[in-house]
Amino acid sequence: MDILVTGSSGWLGQHLVPRLKRGGHTVTGLDPVPGEHTDVVGSVADRDLVRRLLRERRIGAIVHGGALHKPHIATHDGSAFIATNVQGTLNLLEEATARGSTVDRFVFTSTTSLMISQEIRDAQKRGIARAFWIDEEMTPLEPRNIYGVSKLAAEHLCRMVNGTSGLPLVILRTARFFPEEDDMAHEIVQSGPNTKANEFLFRRLTAEDAAEAHVAALDRAPEIGFDTFIVCAPTPFRPEDCEALMADAPRVVDRYHPRWREIYARRGWTMFDRIDRVYDSGKATRALGFSCRTGFADILTSLE
Repeated sequence: MDILVTGSSGWLGQHLVPRLKRGGHTVTGLDPVPGEHTDVVGSVADRDLVRRLLRERRIGAIVHGGALHKPHIATHDGSAFIATNVQGTLNLLEEATARGSTVDRFVFTSTTSLMISQEIRDAQKRGIARAFWIDEEMTPLEPRNIYGVSKLAAEHLCRMVNGTSGLPLVILRTARFFPEEDDMAHEIVQSGPNTKANEFLFRRLTAEDAAEAHVAALDRAPEIGFDTFIVCAPTPFRPEDCEALMADAPRVVDRYHPRWREIYARRGWTMFDRIDRVYDSGKATRALGFSCRTGFADILTSLE
């Protein structure tokens, strides 16, 4: 299959493009930043470029992972987010469904970040009795910054175009898999590796698993038609744990992974005192047939 991957110089693209090529696909990488896996340097906001690439390269599938991300809020204004994340997505969707297009499936990389509203963030700061259990049924979606707003708008465009054209389209709301520190790191006492290990319990996955999720979405898109999935390492927790996770998270972890204390102690690591949200990726397992290979148990094994 001839696949266009946007964001090919980014962290996801660096893992996804080689994975697709190993699978026998022909990949065209598009990114404003030159990179090892980028064939065309340019932006999805350039409608003429998008049209030319889809036609000349007879693209059969699009993985739209290119975007301005949350860290760019400090360096880009709102109009740049709209131009890239919203207008760029619309350019791809409209050209993919235009007369003469050979595109027969579309995978859009979204984010779990758009599910955290300012109300949720304020509640977390004030202190809450129960952790938020977050799945695809959660409403309303009221993103708290321009990044989340632009990604949610792009999701709506995907839904609209699927409804009008029938183009098979899968949205993946990925949890954290970036290597950088989170922008809230100043509020966390654990070190970077310690924090990331903890997060595999409730809001992280590896970049390799993120790439595999996109491969699964490409394969299943024609069968699925349209759907949205949270992609995250499987959590051991259950909704009934939500109160205890805010009261004493280490004791909850004890129930599912009793060896964590000994393994962490050898490194001088600690667990979060409280866990205030849990992303549930069960729908991806049930309906997409995908589950991350790396979970917290695997992290513990690697630390041993």
